[in-house]
Amino acid sequence: MATRDLLIEIGTEELPPKNLRTLGIALRDGVISGLANHALTHGEVKWFAAPRRLAVLLRDVTEKAEDKAVEVLGPPADRAKDDAGNWTPAAQGFARKQGVEPEALQAIDTPKGIRLGLKQTVAGASTAECLNGIIHSAVTDLPIAKRMRWGASREEFVRPVHWVVALFGSDCAFGEVLGIATGNTTYGHRFHSSGPLTLEQPGDYEALLEGHKVVADFERRQQMIQEQVAVEASALNAQAVVDPDLLDEVTGLVEWPVALTGGFEERFLEVPAEALVSSMKEHQKYFHLVDSDGKLLPNFITISNIESKDPAQVINGNERVIRPRLSDAAFFFQTDKQTTLEARRESLKNIVFQQKLGTVYDKSERVAALAAKIAGAIGANVDEASRAGQLCKSDLATDMVLEFSDMQGVAGYHYALNDGEPAAVAQALQQQYWPRFAGDNLPSGPVATCLALADRLDTLVGIFGIGQPPSGSRDPFALRRASLGVLRILVEGELPLDLAQWVHTAAQGFEPGVIAPDSEGDVVAYMIERFRAWYEDENIAPEVFRSVAALGLTQPLDIQHRVHAVARFTQMSEASSLAAANKRVSNILAKLENNHSLGEVNTGLLAEGAEKALHSELQNVSQGVEALLADDNYAEALAAMAVLQQPVDAFFDDVMVNAEEEALRHNRLNLLKILRDLFLQVADISQLVVSR
Repeated sequence: MATRDLLIEIGTEELPPKNLRTLGIALRDGVISGLANHALTHGEVKWFAAPRRLAVLLRDVTEKAEDKAVEVLGPPADRAKDDAGNWTPAAQGFARKQGVEPEALQAIDTPKGIRLGLKQTVAGASTAECLNGIIHSAVTDLPIAKRMRWGASREEFVRPVHWVVALFGSDCAFGEVLGIATGNTTYGHRFHSSGPLTLEQPGDYEALLEGHKVVADFERRQQMIQEQVAVEASALNAQAVVDPDLLDEVTGLVEWPVALTGGFEERFLEVPAEALVSSMKEHQKYFHLVDSDGKLLPNFITISNIESKDPAQVINGNERVIRPRLSDAAFFFQTDKQTTLEARRESLKNIVFQQKLGTVYDKSERVAALAAKIAGAIGANVDEASRAGQLCKSDLATDMVLEFSDMQGVAGYHYALNDGEPAAVAQALQQQYWPRFAGDNLPSGPVATCLALADRLDTLVGIFGIGQPPSGSRDPFALRRASLGVLRILVEGELPLDLAQWVHTAAQGFEPGVIAPDSEGDVVAYMIERFRAWYEDENIAPEVFRSVAALGLTQPLDIQHRVHAVARFTQMSEASSLAAANKRVSNILAKLENNHSLGEVNTGLLAEGAEKALHSELQNVSQGVEALLADDNYAEALAAMAVLQQPVDAFFDDVMVNAEEEALRHNRLNLLKILRDLFLQVADISQLVVSR
């Protein structure tokens, strides 16, 4: 089958840099999917994304899909004609539906008998004929949150489109896409290149653009930036801090990256480093530099989109731009320090946290009381936890946080130290929002831990309590992140706190009637459910979590220990058989009207050897398991129970559970209930039986 290379490029105004990678990959996937829908094959695929273009290059795209034999079945052959030999209405209707005369139909032998049918060969799709539709669908399906129109056109895209390349081999005329006729003309760098560039073959694309100062390959451009930044930092014996999100954004801003190093006055280093970094990173897209001890240096690296003949002028321009931003940060820092965090609490009464839940001041009062109680439970300093709660939101009223929103907590830390607050209180203010994202650090001190837990629990209980839980993708109060934060703090911090208890305690901190009485259980269930995704990320099978969740436990650390114990148990050879047996026992006991009326086993009624053996083994195992469970050693407890596999299997093979004699039947059910209750002390392993 003949093949050609295929190039598709959408040329635009500057695209959103933060979404550039996503858009490039999505265009690639859309084109691949479109070809697959027409059974068109291809070879190697490469995607491109630069500020003014999205493109995909596919090697060895077949010109035409293979023809396909199609067999369509109609009514039974014995109903094709009537007694007079005329075609029946059923046969005529089937033929008409297929667009043929009845005489063209065939008798086809099928497993259900001979049927009237039609065998046809459907011609394979032509790439040239399908290409416009494939491009259109790929572009339409791009993940664009908000599309725009331009000029008098009714077409919509993320940015105005200026050219479209659709080059299949040497052919380029494939109709219009986004109102523009496809062609083989592209454009180079906005400043280093002028006029159109003609592509002779798709494979020329990358080299042609690079010759005109455009590195179209997103990944390669990003690698160039990293290498250049490392070289610039090395010249100062420094280390550049390269944030992955900032790196993606900067890669989306430049077509021809050129790294340049600038500086600022050392006097600005008196300002908290976080504020300086925020200003350089968020507003100017600079990479900051640190020394071998991690201390911020008065330098930055910027990525220019031009190769200037006078780089010093470009550097000077960047230094002039950043200086006012740093001056603002220095001014805010000095001004804010003139008012204590305690004095700022009064202004929090004018900031609404949530209409039904009161002001930020009200929240700080609740958090302070809850943090103090948690401190008492885990042995932290109660007074410091309470004080941290009172001051935890005061920095929201500072100029620094109003200007640099990501300074929340960090500003509070510096101002608390300036005010002479205890070091543990200042640390708690800084770490109250930790962990901020997956993999982030946890609060490192006990007071900080209390504050982080109290703040999140107060928000969760409050928002659920007024009937505004997350729904779908809507989660304005970041309750999912808050829940995962609580779980991580409790599990990784090895704090044996019970969620149900502390959710109830948090609920008592609100004014009477604010929190719906039935919402506490919803909060706990919602938080425990976050474990499901947690364990999926750890590649633990869903049924393992279900087996523990079935017990209705509410202590995250205990749940963690049990889930990992069950996960280890599933790797044992006995696990499958014991899980199936527990499932069988569960089903048997579920049919009893008075399950809980079952009592002790009467050894005198044990008639069969298999039930005697099972009873004896249960007694032996129970004694050892009891000691292991007392130490929460669930893994070893399950391993000890694994020896029950053979006696359990023998019991079900040799013993009739539903014996006609009632006393015998109840005695055997008592025996099975003991077996089931033994495993339920760890998990409901009957949940491990997966239906196929």
